Amino acid sequence: MAPRRSRTSRPAPPAKTLVLDNGAYTIKAGFVTEDVADQPRVIPNCIARDGDRKAYVGSELDSCKDFGEMAFRRPVEKGFVVNWEAEKEIWEREFFDDGAPQHCDPSETRLLLAESSNSLPILQTHCDQMVFEEFGFASYYRGNGPSFNAYHDVQAILRTPRAPDTVAQLPAEILMLIDSGYSHTTVTPLFHGRPIHSAVRRLDVGGKLMTNHLTRLLSLRHYDMRNDIYIVNEMKEQACYVSLDFKQDLERTWKGTRGDRREPYLTGGGVAKDYVLPDFHTISKGIVRDYDPNQASRAKKLAAARVGETTEDVLTLRNERFTVPEVLFHPSDIGLQQSGIANLVLESLQVVPIGLWPALLANIVVVGGNVLFDGFIQRLQQEIVQLVPDDCIVRVARPVDPITSTWAGGSHLAKHEDINSLCVTKQEYDEYGAAWVARRFSAGTDM
Repeated sequence: MAPRRSRTSRPAPPAKTLVLDNGAYTIKAGFVTEDVADQPRVIPNCIARDGDRKAYVGSELDSCKDFGEMAFRRPVEKGFVVNWEAEKEIWEREFFDDGAPQHCDPSETRLLLAESSNSLPILQTHCDQMVFEEFGFASYYRGNGPSFNAYHDVQAILRTPRAPDTVAQLPAEILMLIDSGYSHTTVTPLFHGRPIHSAVRRLDVGGKLMTNHLTRLLSLRHYDMRNDIYIVNEMKEQACYVSLDFKQDLERTWKGTRGDRREPYLTGGGVAKDYVLPDFHTISKGIVRDYDPNQASRAKKLAAARVGETTEDVLTLRNERFTVPEVLFHPSDIGLQQSGIANLVLESLQVVPIGLWPALLANIVVVGGNVLFDGFIQRLQQEIVQLVPDDCIVRVARPVDPITSTWAGGSHLAKHEDINSLCVTKQEYDEYGAAWVARRFSAGTDM
């Protein structure tokens, strides 16, 4: 029998930790040193090329003045890093080059990286290899992104009444985390900070699909916007909302029978908004304003053009404002045979013991860019209440900044006493190999 290998003594943990929430649309990044956490930077996770063939990597996109016909190359697809060549270029520009905005020496830095739920083992192994073999981080922990949110004071987010001197339990004992981001939406029940993997549910609707859906609607009804995805995405974020009464809003935006225009349609019905498109000369960002029936007249526009007045490019948004986010609740509206968010919550609950239902339903936290739609929380709570037993209290809340919430939870984990036992050092990776690292991370997060 071969002699058992003795574990080499661990080096002292690095003083600096780089916390990364490597999202499909943006990277949230910041350093934690001892008990002090920096404010995170939100970095576009893409390589873009404008109409003049000029390339922008990561945060260089902030200096771009004209987003018309911008082409994007994104290293993350469906929530997983599938193009490490592009991701490496972005990371090097942001963290490792001499002039990097958040420069660090990987050999003296610990990396805390958030990943999507139920990632494929081959993608996890590739990620581990890049971290240690390509970048050479001193220490590393790859954790489930939703579980990082358990390291917040969840009861403060839910505004639970309690004594002023109450100390928050970290990680939270029980939590239902809904993350709706750029690629997809996931429902993850967490118990003592660990995901119950068998109960994780995923909906393939995110910001990208909704932007593409809005692009198709606008291209059919107004202008061809297929080469202006960035502008359409801004339009979606500024003008769209989740309807609390979908049928009523649809009624108010109905044009009427042919040749007969209904009064709510002519006046806007309280739903229609005008969106002034940017020209990137006088207007650098689109503007949402109240619907003006007089400005909407085609004859008025033609008359203004004849007398030489400058006319704005204005789109009138009607039912597009609420039918696009409605896909989150009824994916079948666009032919996607999946359950909406509220039904996903119920499907997730049916996997866990029924004794956990009251606690999970009373502690629902939503994060991600899509939860910023007006009416999202109210509609979600309204639909969940209709599906669950009457004696269950349903509470839904979102953090102050749902986009950086996962990063902030990771920064709290980086200061937690358990972090040293969760991390793997480069020395251990070199000694035991990638398969051992995969088992180590799996054992640390499974439930």
